[in-house]
Amino acid sequence: MKSKVRFVEVGPRDGLQNEKNLVALDAKVAYIDALSSSGLAEIEAGAFVSPQAVPQMADSGEVFARITRRPGVVYSALVPNEKGLERALAARAGKLSVFTAASETFNRKNINASIAESIERFKPVVSMAKSAGLPVRAYVSTAFYCPYEGPVAPGAVLDVVKRLQDIAVDEISIGDTIGKASSGDVRRLLEPLLKTVPLEKIFLHFHDTYGHAVENALLAWREFGVSGYDGSTGGAGGCPYAPGSAGNVATEDLASAFEAAGAETGVSLSALRAAASRIAAHLGPRRGKNK
Repeated sequence: MKSKVRFVEVGPRDGLQNEKNLVALDAKVAYIDALSSSGLAEIEAGAFVSPQAVPQMADSGEVFARITRRPGVVYSALVPNEKGLERALAARAGKLSVFTAASETFNRKNINASIAESIERFKPVVSMAKSAGLPVRAYVSTAFYCPYEGPVAPGAVLDVVKRLQDIAVDEISIGDTIGKASSGDVRRLLEPLLKTVPLEKIFLHFHDTYGHAVENALLAWREFGVSGYDGSTGGAGGCPYAPGSAGNVATEDLASAFEAAGAETGVSLSALRAAASRIAAHLGPRRGKNK
């Protein structure tokens, strides 16, 4: 039996959030509907954050109202606090995500809070989500390198992950925010991390700044059995608070590589490529590898 890998498609949120020109509502809806036909099990369809901070996500409520929901697909949303949670619940999001970092400087620049303060904000969000019967994912950015502090020690990541486990998040997405991680960096973090976190609760979120994202994903799968990966069709994305951060790894690149390596992905490469082409016309110059 083939080994299965799982993808969370973050293009509609992480892929679009840093686009300077607003993407039309109709284009976002068509993009998500195209992704829904690809076999993906989860699509992060928007974020209920401050429209002043992230104007691109201001219409997330309308996006959730207008997409055609395919049975078996989870449509998730990023939320920063209780107010965002209330909006996500009203929009019928099927899963919620919260976010912090392993670097204090990055976290303060990103969300104007220390790591401890950010996790404190999550507590009522996680509690309310659980009461509503919704799972919660936590993003941990700068898990390998910080654009301000440089290399991030695995111990710093483990400390943040332990705090997240203490508040009972359901899964954790480990982010290579500036795409600088080497194969050695991935090994150094996963070896201790997987001694404390169940394998099925870990997802890896690679950026492809230096062209190593697919290589790192395959290494994590082959050597450690990690089966969960975030991707953004077309490689769209980037972070305004991470200088030098290029696009997320393209979901279709991950799917193609894993299929070639003998894994079962459950997704249609042609459908992913069609979705990427559909949204590409609405984006600025691609900030992918070889920037």
